Amino acid sequence: MSQATVTISPKEFVELKRTGKTLDLIDVRTPAEYRGVHAEGARNIPLDRLDAARLSREKKGDEPIYLICHTGSRASKACEMFQATGNTNVVSVEGGTNAWEEAGLPVVRGKKAISLERQVRIAAGSIVLLGIALGFLVDEYLFGLSGFVGAGLVFAGITDTCGMGMLLARMPWNQVA
Repeated sequence: MSQATVTISPKEFVELKRTGKTLDLIDVRTPAEYRGVHAEGARNIPLDRLDAARLSREKKGDEPIYLICHTGSRASKACEMFQATGNTNVVSVEGGTNAWEEAGLPVVRGKKAISLERQVRIAAGSIVLLGIALGFLVDEYLFGLSGFVGAGLVFAGITDTCGMGMLLARMPWNQVA
């Protein structure tokens, strides 16, 4: 059974950093999302490429590893990955980059990108509409395409694992040269 995720508010993180401590803040979003806007001082290691065991071994000092994403969901997943390797000294930034920005904390802006969560909603909705159209126009068995996507969304909600999101994260438009 996994441990509960320890969290810190963006303002608490910045206050802690102002004390002079060197804090390791890892942004686990896609490179394109990170390029669009990220918390000042964060480094990018996408969730699908995160090697928690290696990072835990390479870590110096006793400060926790802080994790941030768009809203907090992927950062919590990353915390679970670290905990599975035996490293419980990880902290998720509550509310992610959204909360960081809303708190008026320093961010770095670049070329905007559509968030991975929005990409999943767009793709799932498009496939459902396509399945319905093809079911009416081509063959009724193609309604199954919509059912398949619906089942995938239910599975994603229950397990908090999104196959479509993992696939979209690897697409060229979510990579940065």
